[in-house]
Amino acid sequence: MPTIHTPLAVRPAEGGERLDGYAVAVEGDRIAAIGPADELAGTYPAARVRHWPGELAPGRCAVDAVAWLEAAYHPDPREVGLPGIPDTEPLTGEALAALEMDEVRWGHSARRGLQRLLRQGVTSVVGPFGHPAVRNAVQRSGLTVLPAPRPATLSAGARADFAVHTADGRCLATVLAGRLLHRRA
Repeated sequence: MPTIHTPLAVRPAEGGERLDGYAVAVEGDRIAAIGPADELAGTYPAARVRHWPGELAPGRCAVDAVAWLEAAYHPDPREVGLPGIPDTEPLTGEALAALEMDEVRWGHSARRGLQRLLRQGVTSVVGPFGHPAVRNAVQRSGLTVLPAPRPATLSAGARADFAVHTADGRCLATVLAGRLLHRRA
């Protein structure tokens, strides 16, 4: 079933023109069309419509993702209070070195770190990832792994990767390959 994402405006490229009253139609993992919201509603009458009080644009690229995921431990909230884990902020350096890390723990940490990236509107990361558990978590996340940052744009036929942000920068939603993976309540 197609979905029409109807924000306050669409910005097809970073720094590009803001298109007030536009929407993005998504079919499967691809952008089917970008255009005025009322026209897309007429073209896709059976589509699910999601309204967003923000601007829809290409997602962010996390150029520091390797360090964020492979040189930091992202604690589970249930671990807070255990030795060496004062809160849920990422642990690095000596604090990370003091933890007993195995593949399972690295995998869980990477998934929590990826969830934090999705909450920021990240749709791509710069790799490669050397740690097997981290690499597996990234592959399963659906994020696009790039060898270097590149400008992202939204266009018909492109993979449906985008984010919706409020005017103050809060991420309302992150969509990867047409799937809504983060939604702020």
